[in-house]
Amino acid sequence: MSQQAPELIASNKCFDGWLKRYKHTSTATGTEMIFAIYLPPQAQTQPVPVLYWLSGLTCTDENFMQKAGAQRIAAELGMAIVAPDTSPRGTDLPGEHDSYDFGSGAGFYVNATQAPWSAHYRMYDYVTDELPALIEQHFPVTRQRAISGHSMGGHGALICALKNPGRYASVSAFAPISNPMNCPWGEKALTGYLGEDRASWSAWDSCELIANATEKLPLLVDQGEADDFLQTQLKPEALKAACEAAGHPLELRLQPGYDHSYFFIASFIEDHLRHHARALDLS
Repeated sequence: MSQQAPELIASNKCFDGWLKRYKHTSTATGTEMIFAIYLPPQAQTQPVPVLYWLSGLTCTDENFMQKAGAQRIAAELGMAIVAPDTSPRGTDLPGEHDSYDFGSGAGFYVNATQAPWSAHYRMYDYVTDELPALIEQHFPVTRQRAISGHSMGGHGALICALKNPGRYASVSAFAPISNPMNCPWGEKALTGYLGEDRASWSAWDSCELIANATEKLPLLVDQGEADDFLQTQLKPEALKAACEAAGHPLELRLQPGYDHSYFFIASFIEDHLRHHARALDLS
């Protein structure tokens, strides 16, 4: 379905490519959404593949693009990067701004089924369907896609890939919320967006999805060992156990001394971009 061209709101030249921010009206969320796109210099002469980056709690489209240092390698490889926002904005729902880990900035990349959230908080449809269709219609990109993210966005990247075999060439994550059904962040979000029935949560939990995954897309996961959220929220050991039980390929790299910050992401983003480049036949 044809979509109206998004409106440019900012543009900066970067490593001979262009980092641009756009806004558009989303049918998935029923709100105005903002996304950022980095177009490498190769996009001036030919279509390029796209890495979709999903950010974590409290973030917008800007955090990754400003802090991760990804553009230099993306420009070398000829890879576009698209970073959406982490939730709808401006809906003024009751409680939407009461906490950092639910509501605004915390969409969790699910399709809410509970009122009032179900009217707008449909970030899964937005990032897997509407946004890629918009990007592929209006920008010089191919239909080759990869996906990655951090924390809540790492959870998002994993579930988007696991729920859509064949849609992404590769997937990776930094410090993902690996088992949201069994951690405070996830339990709060899934209860609020999906309701009290835990059976409905399993469709949005990587550890549950891996058990029945029809595509064994290799998972690359980096996790800082000095991450304050490691034991209570992230639970990489659950992801490892699920992958081992299902025979699903996982490269889980525990990085000594690293925390949950963008300093951690910046330290290993080149490895992830090259991982995706190999799957996209760019390296």
